[in-house]
Amino acid sequence: MKRIAVDMDEVLADALSEHLTRYNRDHGELITKAQLHGKWLWDVVSADRHERLEGYLRSEDFFEDLPVLADSQEVLQKLSEHYEIFIATAAMEFPNSFGPKYRWLRRHFPFIPPTNYVFCGDKSILLADYLIDDTFRHFERFRGKGILFTAPHNAEITGVHRVAGWREIEKFFLPVGRA
Repeated sequence: MKRIAVDMDEVLADALSEHLTRYNRDHGELITKAQLHGKWLWDVVSADRHERLEGYLRSEDFFEDLPVLADSQEVLQKLSEHYEIFIATAAMEFPNSFGPKYRWLRRHFPFIPPTNYVFCGDKSILLADYLIDDTFRHFERFRGKGILFTAPHNAEITGVHRVAGWREIEKFFLPVGRA
């Protein structure tokens, strides 16, 4: 059975919306996802506020109640019938995220066993056939096929297989007749 590793933030969970909500609330701004086309949030926020941006990610509750990305639950459930699914989330920079991410995954993806959660830093350690991720650098040393999940910050990256959402992932992995 082939193995698919799936990133959590910006692939399963909408962390960017939470980040924007907290930043806009605290600074009286109205930064939108559209303004981030081809940029990270850090690229549009002044340097004197970067510590605050990072502070949100370090808070105990940031990852606890993130919105689930559309169709991810249904499609991942279908994929789990044909593939071995692992959730691979880079959590080493933000140790406070372990508990909230674990609880979030158990609540929203109960069909994926906790033994298939990988909390890591460098995703090149993953032994999988595919990696679905929104961050291109995770593909650089990954030995399988990288699939870039579209997000504002990666909008201008080319030369890699890209998907714009979970329905495209479904079509890629489950051709007609297998869904």
